[in-house]
Amino acid sequence: MRIEEKGENPTQRRPSLRADSSIIIDSNMVNLKTQKRLAAAVVGCGKRKIWIDPNEVNEISTANSRQTIRKLVDDGLIIRKPVTMHSRSRARELNMARRIVPSQVLWMRRLRVLRRLLVKYRAAGKIDNKGNTFKHKRGLVEHIHKAKAEKNRERIIKEEMDDRRAKNKAARERKQERQESKRQALMGDDAE
Repeated sequence: MRIEEKGENPTQRRPSLRADSSIIIDSNMVNLKTQKRLAAAVVGCGKRKIWIDPNEVNEISTANSRQTIRKLVDDGLIIRKPVTMHSRSRARELNMARRIVPSQVLWMRRLRVLRRLLVKYRAAGKIDNKGNTFKHKRGLVEHIHKAKAEKNRERIIKEEMDDRRAKNKAARERKQERQESKRQALMGDDAE
């Protein structure tokens, strides 16, 4: 009969390690703490990232220097485990949620920008006192550019028309002068 130790849970008794016990102790179990520590130092990572080949435990247990550990690493008996993936998806979602601005605030910002621009353009004379026409700054700027382009196009067309009129008028006058000179020539020939 075993005496319970102080603070021990009676339902979780440890089995005794006597020879007649049913637990078999593996005599091949080797303590590889030193090798793991050396391997971590050689590879340049933490001890938890080191994998030791369980089939080659006897050979690894004989390694007691950094040089032999380096050789085992080169042979592939000791391997550095790959870096575990640390997903940023939750952090990204959180940042997006923080970044989202309510639509009311967006509308207020848009309208304030638009109103400042309207005041500036009215003062500059780019637009007349139009109200409630533009929803956003881009629409206002596009309208001004279109109006400017239209005004420029009309001016160019007017200049072309004026040039054409002047050219036609000059051609007409030259034609009349030629006809008049021909008439005079014919009249002069008839008088002789």
